[in-house]
Amino acid sequence: MHLVAMKKAVPALEDCRVAARYAHEEQQFVREMAPLFPDLRFVATETDLQQAAEGADILVTATSAQAPLLQAAWMKPGAFYSHVGGWEDEYEVARQCQKIVVDDWETVKHRTQTLSRMYKDGALADDDIHANLVDIVAGTKSGREGADERTYFNAVGLAYVDVAIAYAMYRRAAEAGVGTRLAIQDNMIFQHEELANWIRM
Repeated sequence: MHLVAMKKAVPALEDCRVAARYAHEEQQFVREMAPLFPDLRFVATETDLQQAAEGADILVTATSAQAPLLQAAWMKPGAFYSHVGGWEDEYEVARQCQKIVVDDWETVKHRTQTLSRMYKDGALADDDIHANLVDIVAGTKSGREGADERTYFNAVGLAYVDVAIAYAMYRRAAEAGVGTRLAIQDNMIFQHEELANWIRM
């Protein structure tokens, strides 16, 4: 979904380099995404993280790994980094960025992402955060101001945003008269006989 969003936001994207823990995961990604974006050149890097990241204009780490995989030396001046998971980049990645933007700093700093770890270790202070995402969207804080600015975005997400999107989707479906009612929503999970039987097994 990050690729879908990035291509929508930046239609001029030409290349997508992919690195994963296993080469077959990269191949699966390419197989599934290439038909959606025939104008993109996909490169599966055979698990070579440096090849995927070095020199890229946009970096995305979408992983459940809890290790500093992304190295600061691979992030060129002017690059945008979207940090999606947990602890997946070394501290120096954030330190070298001119702007750090988060979903909501008061929420993020108490979690387990790289920035949260930095904050708990005393390596990052409140004043080091340039903006919450809402500040950028509302125009009360600046976005990129120079071609060489490195930008770090902690894109972890907030539950209330998920609920708002789900409600908007529900309203849209209801107005269009489409969708499937899920009976599981009418009862507590253990009141469903099939589930209860499965749990007892």
